[in-house]
Amino acid sequence: MSDASGGVTPPGTAQRGEGARPPSGGAQEGVTYESVAEGYFEARQLKRWAGPWSLWALGVGAVISGDFFGWQFGLTHGGFGGLLLATGIVSVMYAGLCFSIAEMSAALPHAGGAYSFARSAMGPWGGYVTGLAENMEYVLTPAVIVVGVGGYLQAILGTPDAYQPLLWLGCYVVFVGLNVAGASVSFRTTLVVTLMALGILVVFWVGALPHVSTAHAFDIPPNTAVGGTRFLPEGWLGVLRALPFAIWFFLAIEELPLAAEEAVNPVRDMPRALGFGLLTLVLAAFLTLGLNSAIPPGAAALAESEEPLLVGLRTIFGAGASSSALALVAVVGLMASFHGIVFAYGRQIYSLSRAGYFPRFLSLTHPTRQTPHVALVVGAGLGFAVACLIRALGTGSPVGAVLLNMAVFGAVLSYVLQMLSYVLLRKRHPQLARPYKSPLGMPGAVVALLVSLVTLVALFVSDPVYRKVVLGAAVWYGAGLLYFAFFARHRLVLAPEELAARERG
Repeated sequence: MSDASGGVTPPGTAQRGEGARPPSGGAQEGVTYESVAEGYFEARQLKRWAGPWSLWALGVGAVISGDFFGWQFGLTHGGFGGLLLATGIVSVMYAGLCFSIAEMSAALPHAGGAYSFARSAMGPWGGYVTGLAENMEYVLTPAVIVVGVGGYLQAILGTPDAYQPLLWLGCYVVFVGLNVAGASVSFRTTLVVTLMALGILVVFWVGALPHVSTAHAFDIPPNTAVGGTRFLPEGWLGVLRALPFAIWFFLAIEELPLAAEEAVNPVRDMPRALGFGLLTLVLAAFLTLGLNSAIPPGAAALAESEEPLLVGLRTIFGAGASSSALALVAVVGLMASFHGIVFAYGRQIYSLSRAGYFPRFLSLTHPTRQTPHVALVVGAGLGFAVACLIRALGTGSPVGAVLLNMAVFGAVLSYVLQMLSYVLLRKRHPQLARPYKSPLGMPGAVVALLVSLVTLVALFVSDPVYRKVVLGAAVWYGAGLLYFAFFARHRLVLAPEELAARERG
């Protein structure tokens, strides 16, 4: 909650003794606020530590794994040309999204992020449906990444496939531990691994240049049944089907507002971190897509690979020990994102729980380190369980690709709702102090909203297996809505986001 000077009121200072009084309109919105015991907010404190570089690293690090794993599945659905056009469309969408979020995060600097924006614009129900969609994204995204880590490690170490769940579990244990250790440890780790990941990508980009040939990028045979060409082997429908995979180059940079209550100066630094972070990711996306596809063994082989960057490194350095060593270092890229998204789901669960939308015990913070340790552990357990379930079901499609589509479903749904929140905040609360304003304004938000809607449709016209798991994600979402309708909406708490919404009436 911003004060008159543009600073941020620490959580727990304004809400004491007000726990039973609903925000303006609360009774009409069908929700009930309960009083909480003395010390409720003191047991749910975060520590401010992050500066602008730490925030930039958090945003870029959370996404950088998209250059190492996941995007290549889009080659199957759209070919190189289809995925290239999809990446361009998605870049425009994220520009509108990030600038809009930057404006809202400077005006509403709370740990709730998307939920906080929607709560202010659309009330408790709007806040919850947005927060639930984002929760699905952040819980499932680490599961996608950890599957990628397992694939790289298996390729390098030659371990049996049966060991994959153990590798996943090990990653969760290590990085949940680092996030529990404290804000300083978490942000420093993020900065180091993000810089290392970018370093590996630079080595790859430079090394790939002598091997580039457009023949490799366009080696996927055209599907003449749908009017495919060399550039668009699956026709224009392939561009649509490639959108969810192009999003993987950028998905999760929007997590940055979740760090608002741990940033030293979120009003100033959040917009800067989002802007420079997006620029970094756009450059990385086009360089990785273009260079990795245009070197041997080519786009067709890359589409079938679980480790696209490793395939490229073997082309550059040969299949010997040097390639394996670099691939092992390349795992750092996946680790950077894994660490960043673990941070995100921890803060997102914490914020929704602190306000009563999720069970309140999930928002307890460590008594000395002031990190949301309960939310971190529970989120890890859920993501790991879903990954193991998808593996056990044996869908016939790569586990990572299946999970990716589920995560993208939650992401694009939250994007639609966040851009709707931006439009409504502009219209309903023009007097809201906005220390930063999006240079793209309303048109940028509307374009981002429309592309998000198209991508949501694309998830249901892709591979039949993916369509089924997205429907499964929709069922998960529906179950969460029932929980709120029948239980949580009667037990809300006046957390900072709720108080900020009440002040605007």
